[in-house]
Amino acid sequence: MLGEYRIEGRGAAEISASVEHAVAAGALEPGQLLPPMRELAERLGVNPNTVAAAYRVLRERGVIETHGRRGSRVRPRPATSGRESIRVDVPEGVRDVANGNPDPALLPRLAPAFAAAAERGDREPVLYGDAEIEPELARLARADLDADGVPAGPVVVTSGSLDAIERVLAAHLKPGDAVAVEDPGWGSVLDLVPALGLRLHPVRVDDDGPLPDDVRAALAAGARALIVTCRAQNPTGAAIAAPRARALREVLGEHPGTLLIEDDHGHRIVDLPLHPLAGTTRHWALVRSAAKAYGPDLRLAVLTGDEVTMGRVRGRQRLGPGWISRITQRAVVLLWAEGAVDAQAVAAAYGRRRDALIGALAERGITGRGRSGMNVWIPVPDETGAVARLLHAGWAVAPGARFRLKSPPGIRITVSSLTAAETGPLADAIASAVGAGAGEGRRYV
Repeated sequence: MLGEYRIEGRGAAEISASVEHAVAAGALEPGQLLPPMRELAERLGVNPNTVAAAYRVLRERGVIETHGRRGSRVRPRPATSGRESIRVDVPEGVRDVANGNPDPALLPRLAPAFAAAAERGDREPVLYGDAEIEPELARLARADLDADGVPAGPVVVTSGSLDAIERVLAAHLKPGDAVAVEDPGWGSVLDLVPALGLRLHPVRVDDDGPLPDDVRAALAAGARALIVTCRAQNPTGAAIAAPRARALREVLGEHPGTLLIEDDHGHRIVDLPLHPLAGTTRHWALVRSAAKAYGPDLRLAVLTGDEVTMGRVRGRQRLGPGWISRITQRAVVLLWAEGAVDAQAVAAAYGRRRDALIGALAERGITGRGRSGMNVWIPVPDETGAVARLLHAGWAVAPGARFRLKSPPGIRITVSSLTAAETGPLADAIASAVGAGAGEGRRYV
């Protein structure tokens, strides 16, 4: 059943650690069946309750899943070995269009802002007990949220979007709860949810966002939370349009107890308007990251939501990191207030590159998706083959498996730094790798 690997340990913590280590090292593979609890208990010379406790820990950590009499298996994509491992190593000389990064040429210079923030820190040191949020950052964030029609609520600062999403989920859910997620969707979220001991419930996506009927079915089936991307959805580029927002609000109105999390990481790189769902349910949060517009290494996001949720997030944060560096917050204020990023120009640049590739693909009989943001999603009949053939042709693309649960195969192209001269050769390579007509007739991506 386990090949050469032997689970070890006398206590629940040791047994679960042994399994988790084996999964991370590849000694236990996704889908592999684990021994029945009584059998393993007898082999280890421990009480069956000890093994049951170890298996429970592994389920809560998203390492294994249990299906009644069919037993316990390593999850198909265990949290211990995240989706970042499903990637292509880029050899020297191969063009990387898989990385999901913004164009460095469109990012602002950080040195002046950080120098000014540090100088102020020398004059006005931030000490224990001081305010956790830079007042001007809260004011600027709230003004932008108000302009976009986001309901009033406290502003909290976290270390990026994923940190915010994790804290909001932990504020309300318990292990075993189900979370409705976009499929295909952001691979990090698809890793995070099971790592928290929560269950994934996939919801299909088209160019306008999550499908209302799928969301309705997920919530009716017991999903306690819904995570949606407002704009520049990763990997498909979907953006929630006004009619879709109305339909989703109607569905959420039928389930007011749903925890709603909106990820607006496309803020300041997308020229499509925001159509927020916030306020439709009792507990909600909307997150905006500085990563795509100002630089991934800033590790800063602002979020707002209902009083209870934000209070829980802030309270738990105080017991961990305490706060996000006020020097970083002040640097972001300077970048924001001084207009270091021309949002319209950035959105237009990404739009030109995205539209150029989609147009070039269409000329070659290939369907590409990408309504907003910096990625193009291409449905393909053979994902593994397409990735391998493109790598051989000199292009590294992201395998769709990093972003999928039940949705059909695809590949993701990051166009953020794609030049006009590269667009045609890349489209030629894709057409050769996947064949004309790929993706045709598929409404859902």
